[in-house]
Amino acid sequence: MNWEIESSACNGSKHEKQLSAPQRRYFSFCRRKVGIRKHYSYFDRAPRTDSQISEHTVVFVPSWCCCSQTFDEHAAIHKHVARAHSAEVQQLTRAEYERLLSQLEEEPETQQVNEHKAEAVDVSAWIPNISHVSDNQLKSGPGRVLLFYHYCQVEDPHVICAWQKALCEKLHLTGKVRVATEGINGTVGGTSLATDIYIEAMHSQPLFRMDKEDFKTSDGGAECFTELKVGVYKEIVPMGVDPDVISYQLAGVHLEPEEFHKEVEALLAKGDLRNDTILLDCRNYYESKIGQFTQCLAPNIRKFSYFPDYVDQNLELFRDKKVLMYCTGGIRCERGSAYLRSKHVCKEVYQLKGGIHKYLERFPEGFYRGKLFVFDERYAISSNSDIISDCRYCRCPWDQYKLCSTQFCCQLVLSCPGCRRDGHTACCPTCQSKGKAQTEETSLHKEECECTDGRPRIPQDV
Repeated sequence: MNWEIESSACNGSKHEKQLSAPQRRYFSFCRRKVGIRKHYSYFDRAPRTDSQISEHTVVFVPSWCCCSQTFDEHAAIHKHVARAHSAEVQQLTRAEYERLLSQLEEEPETQQVNEHKAEAVDVSAWIPNISHVSDNQLKSGPGRVLLFYHYCQVEDPHVICAWQKALCEKLHLTGKVRVATEGINGTVGGTSLATDIYIEAMHSQPLFRMDKEDFKTSDGGAECFTELKVGVYKEIVPMGVDPDVISYQLAGVHLEPEEFHKEVEALLAKGDLRNDTILLDCRNYYESKIGQFTQCLAPNIRKFSYFPDYVDQNLELFRDKKVLMYCTGGIRCERGSAYLRSKHVCKEVYQLKGGIHKYLERFPEGFYRGKLFVFDERYAISSNSDIISDCRYCRCPWDQYKLCSTQFCCQLVLSCPGCRRDGHTACCPTCQSKGKAQTEETSLHKEECECTDGRPRIPQDV
């Protein structure tokens, strides 16, 4: 490591503190990208003999070689690169950041062309006439939250995006809507009247023709979201795999809630689930922690974009098995089951149609126990009284999430009222100590908490 690189790293750290919040997010993205690229540059599948299996059996174990050392776990190589090559990573990050900036400077022209095309299209025909409804009627009264998705070929997602934004603003809806060439995915909140009109508009729109049954509903309203976000993305659910490579059209067999319930009932009657069938939760660990199907396999992953790697590193777990998959509303199973089927190791792959939402409508006291995590300010909704998780500090039963109290940390924490009164409001001891001095430097702490640092990025369940 030379002085030029170390000096560059120092300057890079000072430079980063001077960036705006959006620029810091870009810089952080580049740092992760560079870190991952460096880790995998040392990747090697090394054959080893496992004496506990047989002296003649060769097991291929992933390993990383760096600085004359061999690492068998993701966490170990991540820590090594962070400690031994931080200056080099910093320098590469700055180069990647500058490359990204130049790329973004070239993209606005294309973006503007797409936006101008969207503006040129008259989307008013897709917006219902609500001149007979007052703003007060749209804003006041009982409310609810809609969760929905629809896969289809979208020729110009920017036009659909413009329509969605105009429609939601007219109805005073808040929430998040993702549009892509593969379809639409969203969750919005507003009054019952406004959401009824929204559903009717989605049914009337010639591209979607969605029915009322395509929407999952829960008590709530516009207050469940801080704002309205509508955008065009590569995927309508971020799995990190090109939809043109792994399409939703390759998804597993859809089971109605009644069919799924019978399958789980039969499995529980057998006792040992994993002999020939796996009940797979393809959500994140903070979702499955507070609610899940009885005796399911819940991967300890932090993001759905880790799911493909989880499958790749646990292929033997799924080999020759029947897999029953489920998620919140069904959308992650569409791509998740397609990815699993693309590996050609499972006997059969099934998925719960409509997700846990639809299952709980039919079986509120069924085999799903605990809360259902939702991606809004409520964090969770319930259909039964079971509490399957506990307080992070005292271990008493507790399942109500709060954001970590440390500024800029986006981790969720389960801390009961008693522990919160005692000041335990952060996600981990590291954040708790940092929370005493809220500084701008903590903005870099977002994904490097003690509670995530000790967890393998991709767990091996084989």
